[in-house]
Amino acid sequence: MSAVTSPRPLSLRALRESDLNAVMAIEVRGYPYPWTRGIFQDCLRAGYPGLAMEEDGLLMGYGLLSIAADEAHILNICVDPLCQSRGHGRHLLRALVKLARDHGAHRVFLEVRPSNTSAVALYHSEGFNEIGRRPRYYPAREGREDALVMAIELVDDDIQVMPPL
Repeated sequence: MSAVTSPRPLSLRALRESDLNAVMAIEVRGYPYPWTRGIFQDCLRAGYPGLAMEEDGLLMGYGLLSIAADEAHILNICVDPLCQSRGHGRHLLRALVKLARDHGAHRVFLEVRPSNTSAVALYHSEGFNEIGRRPRYYPAREGREDALVMAIELVDDDIQVMPPL
């Protein structure tokens, strides 16, 4: 009789510059037009809050925020494509929203490619609404792609009423 193994718990911690080798490997797998290492370094050196999501000590996702006044902006959120479709993106998104709230944000913004339908669906399911478009925001194979601008208002108890995983 073999033992049944349970899923290993995910852990979240502050993103560090020492994570950037692993971040860049995921970034290249996850996006056709990845951020550069320099962009990540600039964000971390500027003090932007970031989260690293690990399983058994291995980085499997990350996210970065900028926060000004009472608004936060999710600059980058990515789960390794090798680990997607397991609820990790939802877990990381919720943690970033909580981090924004903990830093005094009352609303959180993000941009997403309309062609990234799974991400758009995730953001909608977590309470984000489309509030606009940025024309030709992203590079694309055939020129440029618009960005959907989405936002969520963090009113009292929002975090507690999000649907369970």
